[in-house]
Amino acid sequence: MTGRWKPEAETDRSRVNRMITAPQVRVIDHDGSQAGVMSIRQALSFAEERGLDLVEVASNAHPPVCKVVDYGKFRYERTRRARTARKKQHTIDVKEVRLRPKIDDHDYDFKCKNARKFLEGRDKVKVTVLFRGRERTHAERGRALLDKFSADLADVGIVEQQAQLDGRSAMMVMVLAPKPIS
Repeated sequence: MTGRWKPEAETDRSRVNRMITAPQVRVIDHDGSQAGVMSIRQALSFAEERGLDLVEVASNAHPPVCKVVDYGKFRYERTRRARTARKKQHTIDVKEVRLRPKIDDHDYDFKCKNARKFLEGRDKVKVTVLFRGRERTHAERGRALLDKFSADLADVGIVEQQAQLDGRSAMMVMVLAPKPIS
């Protein structure tokens, strides 16, 4: 088992049948039509006549809204909707590309190609120039390198955070974001 599993009672928040505590509820029939406002006893007998369950779908409404459905099917469809919603969402990752002020042309092209691939994959790219020793006194070289990097990737990305020296850690950081889809 992974750490993501939760007991059923924790993840399932809807009240069913006798767990509903409101004195009156608005009932929606299994076909989607309004059955009206009823006492909880009437609503339970209404659901039992149809051989289905009474499920509270909107507990914050006055009176709470309950639906007459097969509870097993209701839970199954709800988990399927949640799963497809998770599949469709895209999380934006931040990928990092590290450069040195005295980088060779081939190495620069290779790093630029990787950053382009990340931006086309809709991820952000954190470009870092590392300074060692006395290179720190020539921060303008790092800024020029980052300006060239952003210019080379201008067709797929925009600068989200301008190049700036990161404290005393001897590095210059710039963040590129993918261009909005138009």
